Amino acid sequence: MSKDDIEYHAQAAGASSNMSGRSFPELHLDPPFVIPADTAAAFSDTACEFAAKLICMALEEDGPDLTSLGVFSPEEESRAYIVAKQRTLVVGLPLISLVFSIIGMPPDAWRAEVKEGSLVESGTVVARLHGHTIQLLKAERVILNLMAHMSGVANLTRAYVERLEGTGVRLLDTRKTLPGHRYLEKYAVRMAGGCNHRMNLADMLMIKDNHIDAAGSMAKAVEALRKRYQPCPPIEVECRNKAEVLEAVACGPERIMLDNMDCSMLAETLPLIPRNIEAEISGGVTLDTIRELATACRRRPADFISVGRITHSAPSADFSMKMERIKV
Repeated sequence: MSKDDIEYHAQAAGASSNMSGRSFPELHLDPPFVIPADTAAAFSDTACEFAAKLICMALEEDGPDLTSLGVFSPEEESRAYIVAKQRTLVVGLPLISLVFSIIGMPPDAWRAEVKEGSLVESGTVVARLHGHTIQLLKAERVILNLMAHMSGVANLTRAYVERLEGTGVRLLDTRKTLPGHRYLEKYAVRMAGGCNHRMNLADMLMIKDNHIDAAGSMAKAVEALRKRYQPCPPIEVECRNKAEVLEAVACGPERIMLDNMDCSMLAETLPLIPRNIEAEISGGVTLDTIRELATACRRRPADFISVGRITHSAPSADFSMKMERIKV
């Protein structure tokens, strides 16, 4: 039995290995496919590129849909609709067109029933689709997986944003994202009212304790970056105590991160940071603590609070797709 074979129960035992070596007709992912207009309107070129790679990988890891290929003829057509099974934000609709384009369906073989980013109640039909039955079934799980995850990220983000209302502090995401999903997750954060931290390691230069230890001091690390890059990207320095904050202020970075500080320490350190330097609170922030942290120092509140769990720990939203056979 190979590493990729699955051990099934009862009569299905060994089914995976029994299928090895057999060939079946399958949908072919023949690049180059076209990025649909609605997908391109919602996502940057880079985000579209990552999304397309992710979708191709998801389709490939699903393998041939032997059930659908065995039951339906290639010519048979169906209608389908996607329904929300809980109260949720709806995020990810523009990816339906991209999935269709990649598997060879017309990108306009569906229509949205709700606006992207809207809040809907359980039972709401959010999209209607039509096309060859085999293709719809092939696309089903990929579409639902993406929408469920992105909408889940948006739901959790919205909960954090609501806790910050009236404080003037903005919610930031982090790079704690699922590999390959970063652009989609950060899009979902924006759709729910959050803000994006750096998208990658080149957008902002983050100086942490390991950089400082290797460079010899915080000042040396900042100086090295400004000499190396002209123009230099924005610099953020991570600080864990008052002494490090004072040292960071003297270096004049664009942003100072206050890492894992409680409210009493924030009340002491935030006033040390001039308004021309952004202040970010980070580390272990929860729904129960975020508002208290945001209001720890009212005369000099933080500019941002970053929360990794809005992307890495967001529960998936619940959607399902229902099929309706087209009678000939």
